[in-house]
Amino acid sequence: MAVAVDLFPKSILRKSAIKAMSIASQSEQHLRDKIDVNDMNSDLSRACKQGRVKEAMQMLHAMDCHGVPVDSSTYASLLQAFVNKKALLEGKLLHTHMIQRVLEPDTYLKNKLLILYAKCGSVVDARRVLDQMSERNVMSWTVMIVAYSRHDHNEEVFYLFYQMKRAGIKPNEFTFASILSSCAHMGDLEKGKEIHEEVIRGGFESYAFVQNALVDMFAKCRELEFARHVFDKIPEPDVVSWNTMMAGYAQNGQLVEALKLFEIMPERNVVSWNAMITGCAQNGYFEEALDLFWQMPEPNVVSWTAIIASYARQGYGQEALRFYCKMRQSGVRPNKITFASLLPACANLGSLEQAKEIHEEIIRSGFQYDANVENALVDMYAKCGSIDNALIVFDKMPKRDLVSWNVMIAAYAQSGYVEKALKVFWKMPIRDVVSWNAMITGYAQNGYHDEALKLLWEMPEQDVISWNAVIAGYAQAGHTEDALKLFQQMLLASVKPNAETFAVALPVCSDLAALEEGREIHEVIITSGYRCDAFVGSALVDMYSKCGCLENAQRVFDNIHCRDVVLWTAMIVGYAIHGCAKEALDLFEGMLQLGMNPNHVTFLGVLSACCHAGLVDDGRQYFVLMSKHYHITPVMEHYSCMVDLLGRAGRLDDAQELIKKMPVEPGVTVWGSLLGACRIHKNIELGEYAAERLFELDPENPSPYVQLSNIYATAGMWNDIEKVRKMMKAGRLKKNPGCSWLVVGKQVYAFAVGDS
Repeated sequence: MAVAVDLFPKSILRKSAIKAMSIASQSEQHLRDKIDVNDMNSDLSRACKQGRVKEAMQMLHAMDCHGVPVDSSTYASLLQAFVNKKALLEGKLLHTHMIQRVLEPDTYLKNKLLILYAKCGSVVDARRVLDQMSERNVMSWTVMIVAYSRHDHNEEVFYLFYQMKRAGIKPNEFTFASILSSCAHMGDLEKGKEIHEEVIRGGFESYAFVQNALVDMFAKCRELEFARHVFDKIPEPDVVSWNTMMAGYAQNGQLVEALKLFEIMPERNVVSWNAMITGCAQNGYFEEALDLFWQMPEPNVVSWTAIIASYARQGYGQEALRFYCKMRQSGVRPNKITFASLLPACANLGSLEQAKEIHEEIIRSGFQYDANVENALVDMYAKCGSIDNALIVFDKMPKRDLVSWNVMIAAYAQSGYVEKALKVFWKMPIRDVVSWNAMITGYAQNGYHDEALKLLWEMPEQDVISWNAVIAGYAQAGHTEDALKLFQQMLLASVKPNAETFAVALPVCSDLAALEEGREIHEVIITSGYRCDAFVGSALVDMYSKCGCLENAQRVFDNIHCRDVVLWTAMIVGYAIHGCAKEALDLFEGMLQLGMNPNHVTFLGVLSACCHAGLVDDGRQYFVLMSKHYHITPVMEHYSCMVDLLGRAGRLDDAQELIKKMPVEPGVTVWGSLLGACRIHKNIELGEYAAERLFELDPENPSPYVQLSNIYATAGMWNDIEKVRKMMKAGRLKKNPGCSWLVVGKQVYAFAVGDS
């Protein structure tokens, strides 16, 4: 027997008490005089349809007080009103009322309950209603399938779909549209094709929203030919069809095809513009995205957020913040995705003050408890150097998901608190591969490469990210031989390397001049089916160059058609370090003719080429070109190169003058270049001055003492040589012995002068 429950909370009853009593007193006599029950039900239903929900609730309470029966259609009207208002609490109370007053609601009414719970996001309650239904029709199953699909519970979607068919219920067009949506989210092409066949057999292929769902499914499964085939068969595609096909092209990086569709669309809506803007922004066509944005009739929050996110991804934090300010000035209110996109921009800037300002705006906007925003806040505060604020946000989270724990581990690790990161790691209720990788990366990046390796062996299931972190940790610590061994172990463990693996392993071969190992890695790149892009190509060019194989480096360079500035620079530097100045400078000029903008490393390679070839005037011109035309501020390495260029040519006065004009204090490399030039040209006085500066800046380095001693030896100044030796002895400095590597089989052996 059902327990009696008040229909409405006390707060609602207090507000409606006077009106309810008034209605009750006015209608009491009429009720006693056998007032028409149908009229009262009709009035209540009419109030629901007109959106007068509060009044309808008061009328229901009056009817309830006087025992006036409520019919099924009136309950349905009330439930629909609650659906429209997304009033879950009131809907649950009405459900309780129905249980008390109606012995067994019919299927129609139960379907209305299903719709209420599904639309209000209460999937558990909806499933409970479905499980308790003795009779289910196609609507019952479909409402539940749609609810699961919208919440990405894809396994439940297919379970119910197969149960529905076993029960002898044929799916309708709405069922198929939801099933196809789940296939799209899962990226399951095989299931998608199976459902497509069922759609054809069932005769639902002509329904517009089923066709759109098919286009979306094929596009998200990266089968654009199938998607276009379905799209082309639609007799009169609507704007949703056009948007779906266009977004499919954009999401798969086929911007040219997407733009073609965008241009020929018979009509565009805000979704069309946003699909194109987002597609361009996410595929690296930022200028095009920005042009489209300014052409858009009325940009909305999605449009603004796409540009903000793109700025943030490219590391342009200040521009992202400026664009956000323009958005606010235009009257467009940010949503939680805007803030989740903006916070990484603040993190990149590292400005704690700006970070706090944005956090305050998030609180004012009411998004402070959104999981994605909270996680981004933790990451932002950590990158702004405020681990305390990161911890405050983490501790205040009402519900921490796996991402939250992983972000906190990464936050501690990035801030150098590895032990605290480890405590959070072991405290986690559940760990995934991301958790292990965050901890391994934390150890590796903070110099604890042995601990990172130990954790790698303890890891339940290693992936490429785990191996990359450990290999990079050993490489960065200078343990290049161990890094190379780990790469070979990774291959033996059947873990397929990715671009990041190659970008770490190839420089290790460069450092060891291990040409054979480098060639083997190149072979792995080819046999694994990896398309050698500019990113990996640059590492290959650098490796072959440093191992003395310029022909192989040039061959790799020639085979990559889409070249970026890093790849051009790697090839230029490769020629420069081998003294091939003409080839290096010809490449540089070719790069400029193609409209490619050089960066500061490119100019370093160019100046180095000029230095090796003694092209003083050319070097000076390029040095001026760098700052005047390309607005690249010279850094210490550029000045070192110029001092070396001038010094080798015997223009020591010019070199000294350049040092005096430097906007920053000259560093070790600058004085080292000058000292080297003084040794070549036997300039004792200037050599002594340069050496003294080096003694101050790098007192533990024996090299300047040795070079000064060589200058004295050339001049026959034996007493001064003895003074330098005494200085080295007093400072306990020894000349570093030369070191070489020898590769025998798969083993790398290092040996120094004097080893046997």
